[in-house]
Order: sequence, then C-alpha cells, then structure tokens
Amino acid sequence: MARRSLAMVTALAAATVVMTPTGAQASPPGGKDVTAVLFEWNFASVARECTDTLGPAGYGYVQVSPPAEHIQGAQWWTSYQPVSYRIAGRLGDRTAFRNMVNTCHAAGVKVVADTVINHMSAGNGTGTGGSSYTKYGYPGLYSSYDFDNCTSQINNYGDRWNVQNCELVGLADLDTGEDYVRGAIAGYMNDLLSLGVDGFRIDAAKHMPAADLADIKSRLSNPNAYWKQEVIHGAGEAVQPGEYTGNGDVQEFRYAYDLKRVFNNENLAYLKNYGEGWGYLNSSVSGVFVDNHDTERNGSTLSYKDNATYTLANVFMLAWPYGAPDINSGYEFSDHDAGPPNSGQVNACWQNGWKCQHAWPEIRSMVGFRNATRGQSVTDWWDNGGDAIAFGRGGKGFVAINHESGSPTRTYQTSLPAGTYCNVQNNTPVTVNGSGQLTATLGSHTALAVYAGKSGC
Repeated sequence: MARRSLAMVTALAAATVVMTPTGAQASPPGGKDVTAVLFEWNFASVARECTDTLGPAGYGYVQVSPPAEHIQGAQWWTSYQPVSYRIAGRLGDRTAFRNMVNTCHAAGVKVVADTVINHMSAGNGTGTGGSSYTKYGYPGLYSSYDFDNCTSQINNYGDRWNVQNCELVGLADLDTGEDYVRGAIAGYMNDLLSLGVDGFRIDAAKHMPAADLADIKSRLSNPNAYWKQEVIHGAGEAVQPGEYTGNGDVQEFRYAYDLKRVFNNENLAYLKNYGEGWGYLNSSVSGVFVDNHDTERNGSTLSYKDNATYTLANVFMLAWPYGAPDINSGYEFSDHDAGPPNSGQVNACWQNGWKCQHAWPEIRSMVGFRNATRGQSVTDWWDNGGDAIAFGRGGKGFVAINHESGSPTRTYQTSLPAGTYCNVQNNTPVTVNGSGQLTATLGSHTALAVYAGKSGC
C-alpha cells in the first residue's frame, strides 16, 4: 500500500462510518417502485423534471448519471471514467447536485446515483473539474498500489479471476480487496448520502467480488441504502447474478433480452408466467427494464427506435408484478458514442433530440396503474395464443395489450367492481358491468389499462 499523509487518512476515516449491516434493502422501499432513469440529464434539468413530471406521475425514484469528476470529452461514456470523487462532472457541480436532491425530495421522488467504483480511467489528462491524473495515478486519492496487478483486458468470462481482476475495456481496475480502496469508495458514497442520496446503482458490479461490495456497503452511514447492482447474466459464465442478491437488488438483463425476442419474434401469450417461471432471480431482488443506455446502443434489447413495440413492452413491464422497473429516458442517437444534446441541458421534452420516454403518455400513465395495483396478484389471464393478451391485478386493475395487426372487439372478464373507469392509454371511458365484464375495441399495437381510483378521464 502506498504511503499517504495522516491528514488524508484521517479525512477518509471521518467520511467512513463503520456499521454492521442489518440486511439488504430488497426492492425500493415505499409504495412506489418505478425509477425514471434520466440518462445524461444535467442536475438542474432533473430537478425541474421531478417537480413537473416525475412527482405528479407517481415515480418513486429518479436515477441520475454518474456525478463524479470524469475524463473530458463529448462522448456519453466519459461519465463512466472517473478521475476523482468530487462532484464536478459535465452534469453539474456539488451545489447543483444538492439542489437537485432537495427539489426531487420535495416532489416526493427519491434519488439513485449511478456509481462507478470498479475502475477509474483509461488514460492521462485533466478531468472535468481540473484534476490532473494518469491511468494509475490520481493525486490525493489513488496510486499504482491501489489497482489490481492484471493490467490486460478481460478476455475470459469463464475465469472468475480474469473477470474480477483484469481491466474492463482497458479501464484501470481498482483493487477492491484492499482496505484503503474500500474506505475511499465508501467515503465517496457516504458523501453522496450526506447530500441526501437514497440509493445507488452499482456500475460493473460483476467485476467486483460480492464480498468486496458487502464490505464497502457495511461502511456506509446508511448501510441499508437501496442498492441496484449491474450484473449481466451470461450462460456458463464464472460470475452469476445470484451471488449478489445478499447486497441488494440485481439488474435482471434476461428480462429485457427475452422481452425483445417475444415481442419481435414469438407470441405475447408466452408471457403468462414471466419472471421466476423463466428461471429469473426472485422478483423481490430484481431490477428490470426494457432497455438501458448500453443495451439500446448494442441492439440486445428493444429501444425507442422500435416505436409502438417499445411502448407496449414498457406498458407490459409496468403492469406485470415482477421486479422493480426502470424506465430508460435518453436521447436520439445514430452514433453509438454520441454524448447528450446541449451538454445534458433539457429545455423541453421532445426537442433537441431528447426522447423523454418516461413522459410518453402511454408509459407515464402506467406508473399510476402500477402504484394502484401493487401487491395484487395476476388474475383473469386471457390470450389468443398469439400476440393479444389481457390480465387483471386482483380487483384493482386490468390491462389488455394488442400486438396484432387487426383491431378486434372483445368482451373481457375482470375482477373489477362495476363502474366507469378511465382507459389511461387513450383517456376514454370504459364501463365494467355487474359481472365484472368490459367490452372494448383495441387498435393494432395499442393497449387498454384501467384501475381503481381512476374513474374520470
């Protein structure tokens, strides 16, 4: 371990409160479990969106892109190459971050920070906040002693040591087995907690042993803060998502991969037992999504470019009681590397390339549906053997999805009390008779969703 000044070690110790964990927080706490992932939005824009859209729509959380100082450059992935743990990235400074957290809390929205702790950068230079660095040297923070000895790129996902000790796409891999490194990471996360952050998305968690992450989490001032870990499933790979559930939620990538295949090439009827029935992680520890910033670019999942199919997949995810859902909200791109328009400032949705999927009416309206039906099991499943399905959520809600080319009229059996409801997909009234039946015509590639407490349109 490198020699460090007494002042520096003392500062780290002060920032790191050692506590014994009382159990992982599985699924976001509270009655609202939907997260809007505002990818590469600056903090001022996130704050405004919490007030204007996320709070009123019923989103429980907003996830913000990595706040730490990072390498310079216009590309989106520069945010994922930190050079210090100061809040000094392209999206805003410490004051802007604190103001964002406070504003979102006032709107009833909790904040998750995308947290890059597996690695630092891949080169040399000056960061977005003015810090000088080299690949293995970050003055006042890390020296060469704090990185793993393997300086070649990961090339064998069947070898646990290779995956967790070598370099992910050439990024300097931190030795998270080292006490000093664990303390420095915990110091950064405790700083975010001191600013009011409610949870963390742990980037590249798969590339750190689960025990290392557990140790880091035990050092947090709130060791029960929500954790959502990025652990991509790979069949036959040495490191598997289930290893990490003791720390908190794990992102279930198979959910997104399979949704693409089912919606594009198979039958929605197959979704009748979606979730654990497909071999996925337990619902209580799964973070799910239709797409994220990586998968929309590599084509492994659906994306905004799939239009109505993408919309319906998000409607299904929000209606189906499995996992804690993320709604990816980014920007148009043709270049894989393209960074955010206007350096992350969003003046208005659906302008300057900002897609604002979280605010698409068909998706936004389903957040209220999910909140109203939480805890209710699936009832009254119906399908046509193809791409038309319908199901209820007990006596609280009912959804029908038509991914067929035709526009059938059908009478559906529900468990809803008799009355007039609002189809939140298109703001039209729907009547449920005394037998719990409703009759509706669904246009091609559209949905119907009604729920208790939403009667007027």
